[in-house]
Amino acid sequence: MSFYPICAEYSAAPLDERFAAISGEDVRRALAKTTLGAEDFFALISPAATPFLEEMAQKASQLTLQHFGRTIQLFTPLYLSNYCANHCVYCGFNALNDIPRTQLEPAQLEEEAKAIAATGLKHLLILTGEARTKASPEYLASCMDVLRKYFPSVSIEIYAMETDEYAALVKSGVDGLTIYQETYDETLYATLHPRGPKKDFRYRLDAPERGCQAGMRVVNVGALLGLGDWRRDAFITGMHGAYLQDRYPNVDISVSLPRMRPHAGEFQPQSIVSDRDMVQTMLAMRIFLPRLGITVSTRESAEFRENILPLGVTKMSAGVSTAVGGHSQDGDKVGQFDISDERSVAEMCAALRERGYQPVFKDWEPITDPEHEGAA
Repeated sequence: MSFYPICAEYSAAPLDERFAAISGEDVRRALAKTTLGAEDFFALISPAATPFLEEMAQKASQLTLQHFGRTIQLFTPLYLSNYCANHCVYCGFNALNDIPRTQLEPAQLEEEAKAIAATGLKHLLILTGEARTKASPEYLASCMDVLRKYFPSVSIEIYAMETDEYAALVKSGVDGLTIYQETYDETLYATLHPRGPKKDFRYRLDAPERGCQAGMRVVNVGALLGLGDWRRDAFITGMHGAYLQDRYPNVDISVSLPRMRPHAGEFQPQSIVSDRDMVQTMLAMRIFLPRLGITVSTRESAEFRENILPLGVTKMSAGVSTAVGGHSQDGDKVGQFDISDERSVAEMCAALRERGYQPVFKDWEPITDPEHEGAA
């Protein structure tokens, strides 16, 4: 099985004409349903749904409270390395960009882990540039020897891997996988990724499913909104989430909704994704997939992140640095992209509580009894 045939169908289709054919009545019918199909989700993403955002917000808010309560899970990224073999034209880690390259040694990683753990966070996302010769599977496993002392839940956001490699990382303590397709438009994808291993569209597209098959507890997908037509990418992202939920019901499937941010390089996004566009995307996702985790990162401003709390978001990053060693080392460092919400973990928790939400540091404890290995 593969999501590719579904993706290829919508990637190649002239969706503008289909979007234009959606009426307000189509949107009303979708909002009246308790279980939505692909056509209903398509209607909620369409331009015809923009006059219904208030009704969509009410339904999305009710569904979020029903399935998640007034809780927001907090995490932070830890960048292990910024070496990269890819020439992705929109990324600050592009191999052609003249930036300082570095990778954490074990002692440096320990300092980063201690600095993050001191904030109280228990969920961690580790990232690397896509340079397999530098951040090898063996290097990542050695990093887990350090990190599992501090964090019960560690996710990876790295290059696409084989199923057995993901399984080996699961055995080392990794329990989550985040991997963005960046854009689900296969033609545009080839233009944005001219060289490097990431150029293989289908291999990357099938990576989340390989992660599910390898035993990942959480698998998170997404598109970088603004690279291409945001409605197309948002719609196919939702369909990808639905595909994975249907086939791997024991895996916690989530999506992230990142927008383009400034970075080292000159690439400019193809389309501007407005706050209203972001809200419509989130609302449509929540109504289509009520159990879906939805992550909004510090790419977004503090004000925007607080305003969307009731609308479907379930996970947020806090105390973020996108530079290697950025949590514990002094000095100017080049991050993967600029962030907008620079609040500390403590400031983020205070803001959440002020709005009646519970910040969640930990919702998972791995089984350490060897007799039960893999049972979680």
